Amino acid sequence: MKRSWMHIVAIAAALLGSTQLVAAASCGNGVSGFETWKRQFSEEARGRFGATAIAALDGTHYNFATIGADRGQHGFHVSLEAFLARRGGNVIASRGRALRRSQAALFDSIEQRYGVPPGPLLAIWGMETGFGAIRGNQDALSAVATLAYDCRRSAYFTDQLNAALKLIESGVLAPGARGSMHGEIGQTQFLPKTVLEYGVGGNLDNSANALRSTANFLKAHGWQAGAGYQQGQPNFAAIQAWNAATVYEQAIAIVGQKIDADR
Repeated sequence: MKRSWMHIVAIAAALLGSTQLVAAASCGNGVSGFETWKRQFSEEARGRFGATAIAALDGTHYNFATIGADRGQHGFHVSLEAFLARRGGNVIASRGRALRRSQAALFDSIEQRYGVPPGPLLAIWGMETGFGAIRGNQDALSAVATLAYDCRRSAYFTDQLNAALKLIESGVLAPGARGSMHGEIGQTQFLPKTVLEYGVGGNLDNSANALRSTANFLKAHGWQAGAGYQQGQPNFAAIQAWNAATVYEQAIAIVGQKIDADR
């Protein structure tokens, strides 16, 4: 189809304007630019998301606690023994064994579907949220939006923000959902993009949904049914995909083994 030169110029101008709009939503390093960034991001997002998601985005605020937590991350620099003591490894193992017995039907169905035994799932559940007792009290969407705006890891958390908006639009995530400092949500603390990729069954504040989703994550990262999951065994690599800290990975394997010991 032939186009007039003026029509081509008009299209080019429109495309350039769209590009400038996206580029204008640039990152920042303090609260002063957040509202401008949010307005620009929201304008660009209106072409991809519905009214509910956009209203949720427009209602976000700059989260100082999230920035403080992000700046304060120093990794794990303690011994495995100290980490297990700090996290209450023996308590998690004891409670995990009791939950494995009381919810045997659930864990049997998960193992049949995903090949993951109860131990590592219960160890993750216990260490992430104390079996659902501590899931964070931050506005999850504001936490993710703040980190998407912040220049430190803007690209990574922009992906997380887009994922969170998709979850809100689909009804999996409530606009005012509470989570941890970086926007982790649910019983086993998934980031929004991880929920999109591996979540099964809906809202992860439901423990059964969260445990199935965690098993699905592990299976997707190479979990082999019936194989061992201690360090040096085939399934330890799937646990490593869950968390990058060596002591955390080892703790999941050790506590998980204690939970599974008398099966």
